[in-house]
Amino acid sequence: MNEPFSPKWVQDAVFYEIFPERFYNGDPTNDPPGTYPWGEIPTRENFFGGDLQGILAKLPYLQNLGISALYLTPIFKARTNHKYDTCDYLVVDPTFGSLDLLRELVAEAHHRGIRIVLDGVFNHCGDGFWAFQDVCQRGAESPYADWFIVNSFPIQQTPPNYQTCGGVSYLPKLNVNNPDVQDYLLHVATYWLREAGIDGWRLDVPWKVPFDFWQAFRRAVKAVNPEAYIVGEIWRDGRPWLQGDTFDAIMNYRLRDYILDFCVRDTMDAEDFDFELGQLRQDQGHSVPFQLNLLSSHDTPRILTVCGGDINRAILALVFQFTYMGAPMIYYGDEVGMEGDNDPLCRGTMIWDEYNCNRQLNEIYRRLIQIRRQHPALRRGAFETLHMFNAVYAYRRYNEQDDVVIVLNPRHAQPEFAISLGHVPHERWRDLLSGETYPAQQGYLQIKELRASSALILSPETI
Repeated sequence: MNEPFSPKWVQDAVFYEIFPERFYNGDPTNDPPGTYPWGEIPTRENFFGGDLQGILAKLPYLQNLGISALYLTPIFKARTNHKYDTCDYLVVDPTFGSLDLLRELVAEAHHRGIRIVLDGVFNHCGDGFWAFQDVCQRGAESPYADWFIVNSFPIQQTPPNYQTCGGVSYLPKLNVNNPDVQDYLLHVATYWLREAGIDGWRLDVPWKVPFDFWQAFRRAVKAVNPEAYIVGEIWRDGRPWLQGDTFDAIMNYRLRDYILDFCVRDTMDAEDFDFELGQLRQDQGHSVPFQLNLLSSHDTPRILTVCGGDINRAILALVFQFTYMGAPMIYYGDEVGMEGDNDPLCRGTMIWDEYNCNRQLNEIYRRLIQIRRQHPALRRGAFETLHMFNAVYAYRRYNEQDDVVIVLNPRHAQPEFAISLGHVPHERWRDLLSGETYPAQQGYLQIKELRASSALILSPETI
């Protein structure tokens, strides 16, 4: 196994995913025809005018929130609102802005200590992609005929007689086994690193692409910027991509499932939760501190929706997300209490009206980001399980300078609860969320009543 070069900055990062079309409309002059009023119900077809100027305008908001890295879903020229149907990989979509505007956004973000990771869609393109259009017009005579996997000519879209992503006719699959296609995509990957100064790539459906391409991709990207972050969209077993020769990390959907099962759905007890976490750490090995840990994304229901609107359950999941190993990622709008079931409802327009913001949840997000920033043990410390009894789970994050104990109880209240701290010497602990203090006697943390659906983040209180 090769030793990876995982960018160390990721361990200190709090990521924020932006679906640009729905974040903020900073320049109405580039709105697509028929743009809907902000705040209406999202569909898979409608547009609301969000753009790069909107992200640039809201960088002060993101900086104030405590965000230090952005993941933007695709920004390249495409026909849909989601832009996963690329028409030109070397052009910023005109409804989002321009290369110069992207450069300005990256430069200003960097000035504010915020890095930017773009979404790379290299398994498939859109049917408006210039190479596919040439094949549509010229058939087998096109020099790009072998860029795609076509059963017969001429091209037929209903039903498609060419390989697609998910059987969707407007998403023709690229033949990444073709060396010319590989060269083109590697040029795209390095072009945006050089020309815009981006900080890495999130890679769409990478399991559909030949593995050796990702090895070449890593070499090309790291040659331009060794600090670039490469993270793959992997929903299940990520081990093949975490051996040090392809990705730095994956979107940690397996961890998301475990968090929701324990903290929200009540389908997993503390013992099972601890076992699954241990198995996942074993599978991910050295890459654990670099994983992108999420509770929501543009491909899932929002966390508050999964919780049925129960803020206490959401807080439990968030506390774990922000105190576990790996980089936490917030999906835009979750921090103000946005709700929405699966696509397209999870892709609504960002709520900017503070009167419609869930202030309790927003304060929790801000506090958790602050706690993570203030405690190096939560970013770079070791992990130790302290307690698992039915639905109560306690663990410790620590290093030589810092010690934090986290207690999660997603179910019933527990009176007179004691948790063994082992050889940890501190005699009094303060909850960083509520300010309450708890004594430790003879190596046991004493909790008079561990409230139902509650979480504690405890730090030693200095006397």
